[in-house]
Formats: sequence, structure tokens, C-alpha cells
Amino acid sequence: MTGIQVRWARVEDALGVADVHVASWRAAYSGLIDKRVLDGLSVAQRADGWTTIITGHGGENPPDAASGKAHSLLVAERDGRIVGWASFGAGRDEEASEQGELAGLYVHPDFWSKKIGHSLIQAVEEQLSEAGYRSAYLWVLSGNSRAISFYDRHRWIADGGAKIGAAGGAKDLRELRHVRSLP
Repeated sequence: MTGIQVRWARVEDALGVADVHVASWRAAYSGLIDKRVLDGLSVAQRADGWTTIITGHGGENPPDAASGKAHSLLVAERDGRIVGWASFGAGRDEEASEQGELAGLYVHPDFWSKKIGHSLIQAVEEQLSEAGYRSAYLWVLSGNSRAISFYDRHRWIADGGAKIGAAGGAKDLRELRHVRSLP
């Protein structure tokens, strides 16, 4: 696949980011999150939320990843369409405040297995490393074997950490922590 550009998100990307968010959740979390929750996801509502997030840190100008004030957002674009995104920054968990965090990485299901996730995770790792982090962590939904395999291939290793969380209207989600040393 050619023509993939990874860049900082802009306000006008909010609808595309939301579309990827909803489509990827519905595909990746089918059978893991209650169908009613997935069916209730709204691209319009997500777009409003993403507009606020992107606007909150200046859109094109990403926040200082080391500040801990906001997470940065990168998008993957192909032929003018947002096909993936990644959110990252300072670790939000109290016990991991010295680490970077990959808060979310999603690719539209139409573009799975086309190296878009690879491009995004590489860009995130570079940004976190440049911000001075020596390691980073992420949380992945237990049972999401596709994502777990992806992270394993990119040397994000499960360290035994687990938590019960909530997201997008779903509750009691078991998440597993994966960590990686950064170059």
C-alpha cells in the first residue's frame, strides 16, 4: 500500500478520527463488549469529542509529551481519508508517571494488515523517545487476540499488570498491560 502519511491531527480530522474509532471498535470488540454498547456508538458524538480534544491542544501543534497535560494525536491518512490514529503522551497511571503511554491505536478495519498500524506505532515510539521516555506502556482489552499479537510483534510485552476499566459505555472491561523499552 502506498500513499500513507502519518501526521499530527488537525481539527478538520475529527470526523475521520471518529469514523475510525467507531468502525474499529465494532469490528475489534465484537464478542468482547456488549453488542448494545457497540451498536450505540455514534460517529457524530465521537467527532464532537475529538474536536474538543484536538482543539484543546492546538490542533496541529501537539502538546509537550512530557508535560502530562494532554496526549498527542497522530493520524494516518491515505488519499485524503483518515484510516488510523494513535493517541499517546505521559503515563496517566500513578505508578507509571515516569513512562510514556500509548493510550490508543486504531486502524479502520478496511485497512487492517496493510502496515498502517506499524507506521503509527513506529511514529509513537519515536515521539515518546524524543520526549525523553525510556519506556512506555499500553492497556489492551483481554481477549483481543488480534491486537495482542500486533503488540507482541512490535515488542510490547505483557508484564502481568491487569485492571478492570470502563470505556465508551462498556463497564467491567479486563485490560492487560504491555510495556516496551524505547530506543
